[in-house]
Amino acid sequence: MRSRHLFVAMSVFVAAVFGYAALGARDAAQPGPEAATSTAAPQASPTVSAAPTEVPIYDVRHLIKPAGNYLGVSIGGAPQDMSRVDAFVKRSGAKPNMITIFESFDDDFAASEVRAIYQYGALPIVRWEPFRQRLAHIAAGRYDDYLVEFATEVKRVNVPIALTIAHEMNGNWYTWGTRQNTAKDFVAAWRHIHGVFQQVGATNVIWTWTPNVVNYLPEAPLRGYWPGPAYVDWVGIDGYFVTEGDRTFETLFGPTIKEVRKFTDKPVLIVETGSEAGSMRAKVVTDLFTTVSRRKDVIGFVYFNTHGSRNWIIDQDPRALAVFRTHKSRADFGFPVR
Repeated sequence: MRSRHLFVAMSVFVAAVFGYAALGARDAAQPGPEAATSTAAPQASPTVSAAPTEVPIYDVRHLIKPAGNYLGVSIGGAPQDMSRVDAFVKRSGAKPNMITIFESFDDDFAASEVRAIYQYGALPIVRWEPFRQRLAHIAAGRYDDYLVEFATEVKRVNVPIALTIAHEMNGNWYTWGTRQNTAKDFVAAWRHIHGVFQQVGATNVIWTWTPNVVNYLPEAPLRGYWPGPAYVDWVGIDGYFVTEGDRTFETLFGPTIKEVRKFTDKPVLIVETGSEAGSMRAKVVTDLFTTVSRRKDVIGFVYFNTHGSRNWIIDQDPRALAVFRTHKSRADFGFPVR
């Protein structure tokens, strides 16, 4: 047995010598098998840098049920030009902590604009609009390459975003609405998009399901459009105050909230609202602040301060602007998003 061990040891030694020669000078500098039996002083092992620690994905949970209320604004030209937001703040005395950005479904993710909003201290709310894509085709995976790329960029930017998809889907005025799509198409598309984001790891998203107010849309019950509690964080609602229509929060938004409460208790955010010009506007803004502050199930509102189907801009309305500056509940709104 001893001679056999000696033979094996000699074989290992010879192999080590030839291996050393074959490896060359670069590998020779590293300790080899023979180092364990060498009588020379041991050399220090090379320093190996630790692998970089992966930054954890932003945790949005504290923003889903916030301690304060969101005060949002949608302004034409912003967030590409944040000076427009600064001008609104100067006129209204109210710094928003939520800012809207619109993206078509085939747009690249607006990473720089989203960063600018977050650095400002506000939550970006991205309104994703599939103008040219059928919801059934989205659900079937036809646009998965795009979805993966978009979701990957959302994850990479690693700031919180609220995301609406195909908002006002219960109306007939958008291509993704009731004329060309069914409620089942919408639910399937929503769940498919949500699944892609989960697979990519883009969990820094607040999923904001956003119908139009139901007051004039009795033919499109909301329950059929509901993706389920596992796929939604907020119930968003879009609705506007007009002279010939509803003029209070409860008459405009109350019926929708009542219908939604039949199948979910998720927090409600008024994602898009505005008031037509005239004497009613200051009263509307007062009612928004008062009611949102009072209702614990509503976490804020976003004022659409731009031209749309009507002129919703309040910049030249001193009475409405005064409400933004002086309403008694003003301190409950606009906490910094961090």
